[in-house]
Amino acid sequence: MHDMAFKPSGSPVQYIQIFANPWIDAGVILLIVWFVSQLSLLSWADLSYVLPITAGSYVLTAVLGDVFLHEFVSLARWFGIFAISSGVLLVIGTSPRAKLGTGEVLP
Repeated sequence: MHDMAFKPSGSPVQYIQIFANPWIDAGVILLIVWFVSQLSLLSWADLSYVLPITAGSYVLTAVLGDVFLHEFVSLARWFGIFAISSGVLLVIGTSPRAKLGTGEVLP
């Protein structure tokens, strides 16, 4: 995104030209895939189960940013990533209370 010479303007043409960039198009497609995946997850499990599981994406994003983009990730952020990972592991150890696909809550 740093390579794009975008300056906010009142012209809608400049905003439409942004979609000529294949990286922007790929990002939009990935957001659509994520949204559909999120909706399908929420159709069979409780929100309190799904959200912590999807928080694993924060870990993946930081690791990929460090490895492939050579971004600096501070020690405090790595500690936060460890805390998120610990919480995700606790949630994975439990089962969702709703029956798959029915929305019925188990005792």
